[in-house]
Amino acid sequence: MESNIRSYKGIAPKIGNSTYIDSSAVVIGDITIGDDVGVWPLVAMRGDVNHIVIGNRTNVQDGTVLHVTHKNKANPDGYPLIIGNDVTIGHKCMLHGCTLGDRILVGMGAIIMDGAIVQDDVLIGAGTLVPPNKLLESGFLYVGNPMKKARPLKPEEQAFLLKSADNYVNMKNDYLGL
Repeated sequence: MESNIRSYKGIAPKIGNSTYIDSSAVVIGDITIGDDVGVWPLVAMRGDVNHIVIGNRTNVQDGTVLHVTHKNKANPDGYPLIIGNDVTIGHKCMLHGCTLGDRILVGMGAIIMDGAIVQDDVLIGAGTLVPPNKLLESGFLYVGNPMKKARPLKPEEQAFLLKSADNYVNMKNDYLGL
């Protein structure tokens, strides 16, 4: 196993088909990465005290940190990090113990905290802070610190969510020489 993709306590990451993981990214422990995923430079994923699941055709851009919350008496399941399909996670984001559905764009520098749930088809603006245990409803733009529901997505924004995933699948294919 490559030095940037490592086991933790005997649990190794599971990597899907046609997935690109940059050599400067670090992927440790109980992590499952789907097919056609792009993990870009300086991403840190640590599945050490809980698990991380990343769906198909998702991209995790430069400098993003993905982590989880440990299991304890007050919260027996802790907070794993679950990310759906066709998700674009912008540069320098922090996702910690949250759940993201499908066709989501997380703007650059956004932070999504423990227990937050983002339904399908959501756009999260750059720099947005999603506090713990918030629910972001499908079909809306969220912005701010702390986040607020700004407005329904326009049809072209809705279409862009999948187009963004397509663009990054094509880019990771270029990097893989496919």
